[in-house]
Amino acid sequence: MNNRRWYDSNEYTEKALAILKDMDEERRRALSRDLTAVVRQIKEMREEDENEEQEVSIGIDRVLGLYKISNSRRWYDKVSLLSYAMKTMSTLPKEDFYNIMEGISTSLSA
Repeated sequence: MNNRRWYDSNEYTEKALAILKDMDEERRRALSRDLTAVVRQIKEMREEDENEEQEVSIGIDRVLGLYKISNSRRWYDKVSLLSYAMKTMSTLPKEDFYNIMEGISTSLSA
């Protein structure tokens, strides 16, 4: 595993991105829209629960990933809806982000 990329630090994230890469464009667009909606729901639920302390720091690796998205250096950066979904997901706490990636890799690899 190449630990130089932020998404290689989690097996489900790496697997989910591989699945997304092989997915046809129409399904990828639909999934990107769904991902963005899920992230919005998670953020709304977190805002409602103000008593819970949250670790929202996305870390240097994910900041670098966002920078690379803005330069369109990776395959998913060139897919506008997926790029937007990835930017949106990167602002979630790590646990939520990894749960979404696990869900993608588990549900779409069957």
